[in-house]
Formats: sequence, C-alpha cells, structure tokens
Amino acid sequence: MSNVVEEPRLVVRKFLARPQHEGVGAIVRRSIGRFELKYFDPFLVLDEFSVSSPAGFPDHPHRGFETVTYMLQGAMTHEDFEGHKGTIGVGDLQWMTAGRGIVHSEMPASQGTQKGLQLWINLSSKHKMIEPRYQEISGKDIPEATKDGVKVRVIAGESLGTKSPVYTRTPTMYLDFTLNPGSHLHQPIPISWNAFVYVLDGEGIFGNSKSSLVTPHHLLLLGSGDGLEAWNKSSKPLRFVLVGGEPLGEPVVQFGPFVMNSQQEIDRTIEDYENYSNGFEKARHWRSEAMIDPKLSN
Repeated sequence: MSNVVEEPRLVVRKFLARPQHEGVGAIVRRSIGRFELKYFDPFLVLDEFSVSSPAGFPDHPHRGFETVTYMLQGAMTHEDFEGHKGTIGVGDLQWMTAGRGIVHSEMPASQGTQKGLQLWINLSSKHKMIEPRYQEISGKDIPEATKDGVKVRVIAGESLGTKSPVYTRTPTMYLDFTLNPGSHLHQPIPISWNAFVYVLDGEGIFGNSKSSLVTPHHLLLLGSGDGLEAWNKSSKPLRFVLVGGEPLGEPVVQFGPFVMNSQQEIDRTIEDYENYSNGFEKARHWRSEAMIDPKLSN
C-alpha cells in the first residue's frame, strides 16, 4: 500500500460519545450503534467501556457478527460455552467471530477500572452462520512501526509498511496511532471503504490543516478520498484509532445481540436461542464461573 494520499478524506460528521449504562453496572461511551448513528457499514457498534468489579458483562449471546475487544487499561476475563477462557490485558486484542452462535461473559480480571474499546463488525450473509472462532493476540505480538514522530500499532491491515497477522472476513483496517507534538500523518485508506476516527487522548486536527481541534471521546466519520491526514499541533501526544472497512451493502436487521439480514432470520435466531438449538445447544447447561461464583470475578 502506497503512503501517498492524493485525495485526503474530510470529516463529514462528528459525534461526542456520551456515557451510558450497559451490561450490569458497566459504563460505555457508544458512538456507533446509538440513535444518531445506528449503522456505519460494516460497523455495528463502537463502545469505549469502563468497568470496575463487580460490574461487567455477564453471560449473554451473539450471532451474525464479530466483536473486537482492545484493552487500554486493566484486564478482562472472557469465558464461553465452548470451554474457551482467557484474560486480555493492556494492549492485548481479542477478535471473536460469533458466527452461528456463542454465549459468553466478559468480566473484570483485576482491581480498579478496566478500560478498552469494543467494536462490532458485521458479517456477510455467507459468513453469518459459520462456526465461532477466536484470534487472541498479546500486546507484544501486535506489530508496531514508527516514522517521523508517528507511532502505529497495526491491529488489522497495514500502515508504515507493517502488516497485521489478523485475518478479517469482512475486509477491515484497525490502526492505533500516537502522534508526537508537531507530527503529521498520511495514512492511505482503500477508496471504496467506509472509515472513521475515534480520539482517545490529546487534541488533533483531521482531514484539513485548518480544521478545528478534536478532543477525546469524539467519533469522526470520514468522507470520500484515498486516505487520512492528521496533525498534532499541540504540546502533548495525540492518540486515536483509525478504523476502515469494506461495506457489505446487505440488509441489516438487528435485535439486541443478534444481527441478521431479515426479520425471518431474527425470529429463527430467537427461537434457536430459546430452544437451545442450531448452534446454541450448549447454552442449556452452561454458566460462566463468574455467574456460578461471583467472587471469582473480583
């Protein structure tokens, strides 16, 4: 991928992600998946979460999409009815393909406040009913590159000549950038993809050098073009994620944690879940350790 950006994408919409309650006692700042922005093909939800024990996300189902959890502070433990269990800490990544069905829990694994991002990526109709699977990557194994005051962690896709090992069924780029004061970024984006920026720390200028400063917890939808330009004209580091994906262009029908292509498929999914069938068989007798003994989540 060339590092040349000939037609920079401008910011076409900006949202401040405001706190709301999710799960049991957890707080999230939701930017995609709220009433102002229900869907940004292929992205269903973007949450910046903040969780302190005993709050969390106890046993719940998914079907038809992928969840990408990226830890910024603390650690979270994940369990599911397939017997998979693991803990991800600062800088670690879990890319979970729910496919035809999974029931899992996500609970704090340490004291204090756990923070991270969770992105939901839609699956095409041909992939919605595949078997569940995981890609878990330790922070030390996420490729990094640095050039001219710009550092990037390549979670998915490619940047500064560095590629991620993550496989994405829905073609996706997910880049964690830190720009030192005075630095300037040129990042190519496939011209047919949708893309957005979410600011984590600091203040930045995006799309046009004369644009206004953007502060943390803002989501920026990018317009057409072949890449992003960003500037850090402040005295402190700027950190943000750039996420892009190839639109699926398919109907989306969502009922909570189930995302399919038609109401008939949603109705069938609800029946499958309630009857422990067609992918949800193991949900009949499974409970996470955190649900069986809440002390284990502390």
